[in-house]
Amino acid sequence: MIKAWNTIFLFSAAIILLGLAFWTVGAPTIIAKLEGSSARDPAALAVSPERENTATLGTGCFWCTEAVLQRIEGVSDVLPGYMGGSTEDAFYRRVISGQTDHVEVVQFTYDPEIISYAEILDLFWQMHDPTQLNRQGNDVGRHYRSVIFVHSDEQKEKAKEALQDEDASGRHARPIVTAIEPAMNFYPAEEEHLNYYNENPNARYCRSVIEPKLRELNLPTQER
Repeated sequence: MIKAWNTIFLFSAAIILLGLAFWTVGAPTIIAKLEGSSARDPAALAVSPERENTATLGTGCFWCTEAVLQRIEGVSDVLPGYMGGSTEDAFYRRVISGQTDHVEVVQFTYDPEIISYAEILDLFWQMHDPTQLNRQGNDVGRHYRSVIFVHSDEQKEKAKEALQDEDASGRHARPIVTAIEPAMNFYPAEEEHLNYYNENPNARYCRSVIEPKLRELNLPTQER
C-alpha cells in the first residue's frame, strides 16, 4: 500500500513539474525536446539571405539535391536546410509535418569564373521534375515543392528568363510549376542530414533514388 501511494505521489509530482515547465519555458521548446530536436536559438542559426554568389534551390528531398551539387565543379559549401516558412525556426520533424511551410532546400556558393548562375539553373531543371506540384516522385508535401530562392534582383531576372525558356522548350509534357521567391533566412539541417548520401550509400533511398539520378547526370557515385 505504501509503495502504491509513493507511485501515485511521484506521478502527480511529475505532472505538476511538466505543467510548470510548459508555463515557464514555453510549449514549443518542450515539444521540440520531446520530438527529439534540441531547442535552438533562431538568431544563432539563421543565415542571412544577403550573400554574394550564393544560390538556394528546392528540388524535392535535400539528400538528393546535396549529392548532385557536391559533384559539380565550381560549387562549394553545399548545405541542406530549410527556407521559406512562416516561423522563426525550422527543424526536420516540424517541417515535414507541414506546420511551418518551410521547404527542404540546399544552399551553396558558386564560383562564377567556373560555373555561371545560368548554368546552375540549367542543372536545376535536370535535377528534378519541375512540373510536379508539391511533390517529387513518392515524396509528397509542400516542403518538397520546386522553388528557386533568389538572392538578388539579377538572380530574379535570370531565374524568370530561365523558367520561360524551359517552359517553352518542349521538354516537359506539363507546365512548369516552379516558384521563384525571394531568399529568406536559411536554417541549416540537423547533423544527421548532412552529407547524407556520401555517408549512407547503402541506404535504400540512396540506392533507389540518388544513385540513378547521379548516373542520369553522368556524375560519380559513392563507393560502397
